[in-house]
Amino acid sequence: MSELLSPEQVQRGQSLAQGLLDGLNQRLLDQGPLVELVVVACLARGHVLLEGLPGLGKTELVKGLAALLGLDFMRIQFTPDLLPGDITGGQVLEEDDAGRRRFVFHRGPIFGNVVLADEINRASPRTQSALLEAMQEARVTVLGETHVLPQPFWVLATQNPIELEGTFPLPEAQLDRFLFKLDVGRVGHSTLSTILRERSRGRPPQPSAVTDAERLAELFALVDSVFLPTAVADYIARLVEATHPDSALAPDLVRNNVRYGASPRAAISMAEAGRAKALLAGRPNVGFEDVKAVAAPALGHRVVVDYRGRLDGVNGPRIAQAVLAHVDTLPERLPTEVA
Repeated sequence: MSELLSPEQVQRGQSLAQGLLDGLNQRLLDQGPLVELVVVACLARGHVLLEGLPGLGKTELVKGLAALLGLDFMRIQFTPDLLPGDITGGQVLEEDDAGRRRFVFHRGPIFGNVVLADEINRASPRTQSALLEAMQEARVTVLGETHVLPQPFWVLATQNPIELEGTFPLPEAQLDRFLFKLDVGRVGHSTLSTILRERSRGRPPQPSAVTDAERLAELFALVDSVFLPTAVADYIARLVEATHPDSALAPDLVRNNVRYGASPRAAISMAEAGRAKALLAGRPNVGFEDVKAVAAPALGHRVVVDYRGRLDGVNGPRIAQAVLAHVDTLPERLPTEVA
C-alpha cells in the first residue's frame, strides 16, 4: 500500500482546487454540478465534451477556465471546410535574409494549453481525425515530423444537440478520448434575473488567475498521490465489465440494447476522475461515492447502443444509470444480520 497523503497535503490540494471551483462558479451562475465535473476533469487532465443549446455559457466556461489557470487559450471554430492543417499547422516556404528558401513549421491553434473546439461535429471526419493523436499523446505529426504540444493540455469541445444539418457524428475513437461528456442545461428565472441586473450585456466578470505553473504542478502531483483502494478499483472494473452485453454482470437493459461496451480507457478515466473528486472533497483516498459521482459522465458516451435500442429511446446515459443501479459496490452483498 502506498503512503497516504498527510492531512496538510490534502488540505493544500483541496484549497487549490476549491479556488478554481469558486472562480468558475462566479463566472457561470447556477451550474454547480456541471462546474464541479469540469474542475474534476481538469485535475484529472482529461478532455471534456460539452453538449448544449446555444447561449448557455459553454464558451464562457472554457475561457474562464483558461483565465483562472493562467494558461494560453486557443479557439478553433469547426466548419465543414476546415482542413486538418488548419488545426495542426503546417510547413510554410520561407526565405531568409540570404535568399535561401526552406520549409518552416508554423504551429496551428492546437498548440495551446486550453483549446476550445467549438461545434466540433461540424467538421468532416478527416478534420476531426487531426485531434486524435493530440488528445491521446499530446503531440501532432505533420509530414512525418512530430511536434510536442505544450503542457498541460486540454481539449474542451462543444456541440449543439439540435442543429444536426451539415454535421458529422463524432467517431467512437474520438468520443473515447473525452474523459467526460457533459450536458449543459438552462438556468432558472432567478439566475436570469441576477444576470440582467448585475452583468452589463450579460458579460461575466473577468477572472484573475488563481494558480501558476508551480502550484498547478503541485496540484497534479497531489491528485496522482490520492490512494485508490483495491475494493474501489475492483468496483470500477466491474462497472465497465457490466456495460458489455456478453458479460455475466450486465443488466438486462445492456444485454438487450448494447452492441459494444465501454473500453479500458473508461476504467482509467473513472479512476483518475475519482482521485480528483476525492481530493476536491478533502479525502486522501478514493471512495465508492467518488466513483459513483463520475461514472455516468465517463461511461455514457463510450457505450454503443444498437439500432433497436435507439428506436426504443435507449441512450448511453440511461445505460450508465442502469449499470450503476445493478452493480454492487462489493462483489457480494454483506449479510444484514447474524443468523
